[in-house]
Amino acid sequence: MTHDWSRYWRSDTGRIEAMHAHFERHVYHRHSHDTYSFGVTETGAQAFACRGASRVSAAGMVMAFNPEDPHDGHAADALGFTYRIVHLGPDLIDAALADLAGRPVGSPLFVDPVLDDPVLAAALRRLHRALLPDDGVGIATPLRRTELVDTAVRLLVARGATGRPGPATVPAARSLAVAARRYLDGTYLSGLDTAELAAATGASRFAVYRAFRATFGLSPSDYQRQLRLRYARRLLTAGTPVALAAGTAGFADQAHLTRWFRRCYAITPAAYVAATG
Repeated sequence: MTHDWSRYWRSDTGRIEAMHAHFERHVYHRHSHDTYSFGVTETGAQAFACRGASRVSAAGMVMAFNPEDPHDGHAADALGFTYRIVHLGPDLIDAALADLAGRPVGSPLFVDPVLDDPVLAAALRRLHRALLPDDGVGIATPLRRTELVDTAVRLLVARGATGRPGPATVPAARSLAVAARRYLDGTYLSGLDTAELAAATGASRFAVYRAFRATFGLSPSDYQRQLRLRYARRLLTAGTPVALAAGTAGFADQAHLTRWFRRCYAITPAAYVAATG
């Protein structure tokens, strides 16, 4: 018998989201977020693949995912794991980085997705409990939430951001992958196929697939689904009924959207709509 559970919260603006969950059987499909995502494992251990390697986050460790960082996730053993995760808009990280440097600078990149840092873990737990209090108690004021976000972000940038790694692909392959992604960004709601994507980039469909996977860690179809899921989230946030959001975002029906929502976010669209706070 599984004991999986999850609780979710998101801000009215969508710039901050938080989840508290325990998973024994749930397996995350490989996906990415358009935010920075920082998690703290509370009990057990979570295993996942990210940036070409297998990783494990045990109790007390911090997970740091950059925007568009493909990863999956599952329990490392039968006992499962409990964790808290916060998703923060890139603008929040950029603002903290600029404040630390005294001038606007580029976004940091967290090279290591697992950090063994008790100070960061404590800051993230304080922030998370202010956003999603245990048992609904201890709800923080908006001002306190902002202070905790600023503190956590500044610590993450100062202690965890480690610069940019070298390119993972040769320039020609990366240029091809970038061109393909740009085309997908403008056509993800259409029913394009591999032949159309190949024609748009001037390369064979096999070359496009290989370059895309090597550069971004996802297949073109996985990336298209990510874009459709994000569009569905925006529609749901704006009050669009789930069934209508599913069709508008390119899913076959509400069940299709719900299935992929659960695989990638571990909650249903209805739970996502109800989580606004």
